[in-house]
Amino acid sequence: MSSPFHAGEQWVQSRAGVRDKAEQIGRRVIRSFMPEQHRAFFAQLPALLVAAADSEGQPHASLLWGPAGFAWSPHPELLCIGASPHADDPIAPLLHPGAMVGLLGLEWPTRRRNRLNGRIIERDAQGFSVAVAQSFGNCPKYIQAREWQPVDRLPGLMLEGEGLDSEWLTQVQQADTLFIASQSPDLQGGGVDISHRGGPVGFVEVGRDGRLWMPDYSGNRLFNTLGNLVREPRCGLLFINFANGDLLHLQALAEVVWPEQFAAFDITAPVGAERMLALAPGRWTLRRSRLPLSFAAPDVSPFLPEPGVSDA
Repeated sequence: MSSPFHAGEQWVQSRAGVRDKAEQIGRRVIRSFMPEQHRAFFAQLPALLVAAADSEGQPHASLLWGPAGFAWSPHPELLCIGASPHADDPIAPLLHPGAMVGLLGLEWPTRRRNRLNGRIIERDAQGFSVAVAQSFGNCPKYIQAREWQPVDRLPGLMLEGEGLDSEWLTQVQQADTLFIASQSPDLQGGGVDISHRGGPVGFVEVGRDGRLWMPDYSGNRLFNTLGNLVREPRCGLLFINFANGDLLHLQALAEVVWPEQFAAFDITAPVGAERMLALAPGRWTLRRSRLPLSFAAPDVSPFLPEPGVSDA
């Protein structure tokens, strides 16, 4: 049986001293099909996080939504999504047959979540279907729980730009959640992923170098995202404004900074951070008042260290 991890993931696992343990866990939990509980789980969600890469290899992160049941699984190796991104969504032209995608289902009130990576095999005006390559659950303990309900919103403006910008900086500095899309071209286990990152408000900070700095704490030790980033540093970030439905899509160039490098960067990492992730902002799209879901105040995870956490 070949490893479920590509070379980048294996390198980070070795660097962190958990290679053998990660391999044991991965062989047990990463499947090429969805177990029955995952199939039922996706079918009850109001939204799905989605990642895809463009023709130049730049990953993008976004969010699709619909009434419960808009995602369904006719059999364990296939997930169908009955929703299409709006025309101004950066990911809209990327969801075509043959495209590799990463999907993340997150049940906000319970913190439960499941990942699915695969390839689009069909797309039409109603949505698309994905053949499963990898399916696995993730540790939920670092998610901030939120109750939700549908809400009518009048879509607002779409703004675009390049680099650090005051149009979105406040949203990022007040965020307690983001999603990061990454990808690996590795023929052995490569593909596109989307992962959750969370922490107390302000866990993402702007450094003196103009990059966004985020602590990386102990998580599930599989290092799917970091394994991608050490091979391909381009990534796509999605920030959700849970109060007004704004969606910020931000391209970035990531650097994994290890403890022995902290002094060279003149940074003081938060207590408990095992690494830092530095993200140089690139092109961005801010779509105002787009998410038709209203969220209650978060039930902050009791497992979160100060001031933030990562989990994959």
